[in-house]
Amino acid sequence: MTKPRGAGDDPPVALIVAGPTASGKSALALDLARRIRGTIINADSMQVYRELRILTARPMQAEEAELPHALYGVRSAAEPGSAAWWRDAALVAMAGAAAHGEVPILCGGTGLYFNSLINGLSPIPPVTPEARKEARALLKQLGPTALHARLTDVDPITAARLRPTDSQRLARAWEVWRSSSRGLAAWQAEPGEAPPWTFRAILLAPPRDVLRPAIEGRFAAMLATGALDEVRALLELGLGPTLPAMRAHGVPELAAHLWGEITLEEATRRATLATGQYAKRQATWFRHHALAPTDHTHTIHARYASLTQFSERNLGSLLNFIETLA
Repeated sequence: MTKPRGAGDDPPVALIVAGPTASGKSALALDLARRIRGTIINADSMQVYRELRILTARPMQAEEAELPHALYGVRSAAEPGSAAWWRDAALVAMAGAAAHGEVPILCGGTGLYFNSLINGLSPIPPVTPEARKEARALLKQLGPTALHARLTDVDPITAARLRPTDSQRLARAWEVWRSSSRGLAAWQAEPGEAPPWTFRAILLAPPRDVLRPAIEGRFAAMLATGALDEVRALLELGLGPTLPAMRAHGVPELAAHLWGEITLEEATRRATLATGQYAKRQATWFRHHALAPTDHTHTIHARYASLTQFSERNLGSLLNFIETLA
């Protein structure tokens, strides 16, 4: 199959493979890349960190070597990623794929990343070093709940959208307000600039009773393949607890076990519970946000494992949709 092209001056086409965690996105993207000569571009905010291959379920080294992959394991856990950084890097990777006659296949479950790419980013100004330092100090001194209360006083609209326990986003909202004297929600309301691409999307939306055992089975496999050692090595770096990589699913729970605070069984229970709750939030996000126009979106209400294990009905509809990319 040839790479998707626009007609005349129409923009080129990029394929999105999205869905909640453990829905089979990576396996589907890999199979599709084999069929349509694709470059798989990471759209997962945790798979960008090189120290977390196992716990973030990054593609295996053999898979990355078989077909072009981009933006996997490209940042240190000490360097927090952002939607703005990812969008710029993804657009470069997409252009590179197109230049080599390959289909950009954006694979992941981070809704904020997809939204930033498809709709553009609001013109939020850079934060000042002083504001960033103050936000981190307040978070350390007061804790997230008290910082949330302070944010409510100065930026109630943003505060209403954030959970009082969400340390990272609370600090971000505070530093934006301190830097610009304007709330983050007000900045986000300003439109961004859409890129010159046409997006088509495959959304995996398996039911919760299918995802739950998949999450549990995957975490057991992670433990069997070295997840504890991965967290141990991460802790040895001495990184701050609020960094995104330190809050990846499984890291806080396995860290608590390594510190002797909880059993491995309890750590497993907590990690799979947190992952299941996250998958639910992801599914909710995808229900309310369009990744592509309706006629350019194909939804599969099943978990993907492989083409050979897919139902005949799902496989037929999927392949028909993929044929429209050519």
